[in-house]
Amino acid sequence: MFSVYDQARGITDEAILLKALTERWIQVTNDKVYRERHAHHGVILIRLDDERSTNKIAVLKQLLERYADYIPDQFVVVTDNGIRFARLPSDDE
Repeated sequence: MFSVYDQARGITDEAILLKALTERWIQVTNDKVYRERHAHHGVILIRLDDERSTNKIAVLKQLLERYADYIPDQFVVVTDNGIRFARLPSDDE
C-alpha cells in the first residue's frame, strides 16, 4: 500500500493521479478531486462525519469485506448513510 502522507508528502495531485493510473491502484481519498472525472482504476471517496483514522479504517474494512469484487473501476462514495457505486467514464470513452 502506498501512502501519500507517509511516502510522498508534497507530491502534486496530478502526479498522484498519474501514478495511480499507470500502476492500476484503487485510490482511497476524502479529496473531491474526482469531480473533474480523471481516468482511474477505482476510487473510494470517504465522506464521514467522524473523520478519525480508526473510524475510517473500520468503515473501509467493512466495505472491503462486503464489496471487494465490485470496487475495481468504480467510483465508490462512502458516507454515514450508505455506499454508492458509480462507474465514471475514462478519458478514452
